[in-house]
Amino acid sequence: MNILFLCVGNSARSQIAEAFAKELFPKDSLVFSAGSSPIGYVHPLAIKTMQEIDIDISGYYSKSIDDLEDRFVNNLDFVITLCSEEVCPTLPNKAKLINWPNEDPANPLLSEIERKIIFKKTRENIYQLVKKFMIDNFC
Repeated sequence: MNILFLCVGNSARSQIAEAFAKELFPKDSLVFSAGSSPIGYVHPLAIKTMQEIDIDISGYYSKSIDDLEDRFVNNLDFVITLCSEEVCPTLPNKAKLINWPNEDPANPLLSEIERKIIFKKTRENIYQLVKKFMIDNFC
């Protein structure tokens, strides 16, 4: 199964979802994340928040949909968007589109303490969504 987690910046929510999916989904699943306007790095609080639960995403990088292999994109089974307040990107293909709205934890209008709280909340919410997706589609 080919699954893409899609966001705007590909710096936090979609990276977290990709990491959980790679941990939980069957190993023959192809899972990637991308953004319609990638910001070029994975947010440090995303890395730290995942390290707190022993998942290392420090080697992940922010990428565009255009950076993904055509073979993967052309054979997607699911595109899961994680945007809430922004306009989520879409892909014109046969993949089933699912939206998991999550507040942007990297919102620059939040204080550092608020961001830390929202990152943890977002991590836990995405974990529950990924776990439910796994149960619904792989079990």
